[in-house]
Amino acid sequence: MEIPVYAICGFLDGGKTNFINGILQDGFAAKDRTLLICCEEGEEEYDAKALKNVTVVVRDDPEELTTEFMKECEKKYRPKQILFEYNGMWPLEKLFKDLPKNWILYQIMTFIEASSFDVYAKNMGQIMMEKIVNADMIVFNRCTPALRDSLRSRNLRMVNRRADMYLEYENGESEDYSTGEESPFDLSAPVLELPDEDFGVWYVDAMDHPERYDGKDMEFTALMCHSTKYPGVCCPGRFAMVCCEDDITFMGVACKGEGLEQYPNKTWVRILATIRKEYHPAYEGDGPVLYAKSVKICDKPKEELVTF
Repeated sequence: MEIPVYAICGFLDGGKTNFINGILQDGFAAKDRTLLICCEEGEEEYDAKALKNVTVVVRDDPEELTTEFMKECEKKYRPKQILFEYNGMWPLEKLFKDLPKNWILYQIMTFIEASSFDVYAKNMGQIMMEKIVNADMIVFNRCTPALRDSLRSRNLRMVNRRADMYLEYENGESEDYSTGEESPFDLSAPVLELPDEDFGVWYVDAMDHPERYDGKDMEFTALMCHSTKYPGVCCPGRFAMVCCEDDITFMGVACKGEGLEQYPNKTWVRILATIRKEYHPAYEGDGPVLYAKSVKICDKPKEELVTF
């Protein structure tokens, strides 16, 4: 039987426990039998009144969080769903690797105390960014207007374009991190020369905001692809790993131009094209359509797989 897993990540004072108390009291964990695996004990405590159908198991050493341990918990407590209060200092890769196959990671939520973000980013950048890159939801707690502006100036959408991202203020109110006006790239140059590592960022932004790139020339490296679903349609793009090796998808962009058919599938090409926002059946609506100006066979990039 598949069991949904929800990982609540972040660092001390980020607000993980308060969030968990909320979903234990009024959220999706209020009715079904729940296993809560606590990997970090902070100053806040779980609400005892909300634990009647919740089993709490504490693990304070990552080496104790094994597949065998998790399977024993499943057998003993028979949970319908599982919550992790995951230690911000532990790598998420361990969780991805050790979860039992029938434990399905539904959502990763990352909570960060806004005033501590710069300190963690400077001193433990890789650990911090891992929690942001892999998150499905990100909440910056205890924001002031100055912290709000500082966080937005970093344009963290470049790091994770798919997550719901919120700024929560000291009075409990919150707002979306994105204002809809941020662009991940400098569009003032005549040609946007897209770095290989930024294809995924551009792709997500262009799909969300094709009007931003309408009429813009762009040069980039991609794999040629000829669509089987839409015969005659070329869609150069890149393979991307969103979360883990089991989650690889192809991000292709509709492209028009003479002679594209001469480049076989999976040929690395360097393309200079003008981007137009227009309807295309592959998008089932408006999206970025490339009008190729030049196409040349090229060497593959250092990293063939796009990551976020």
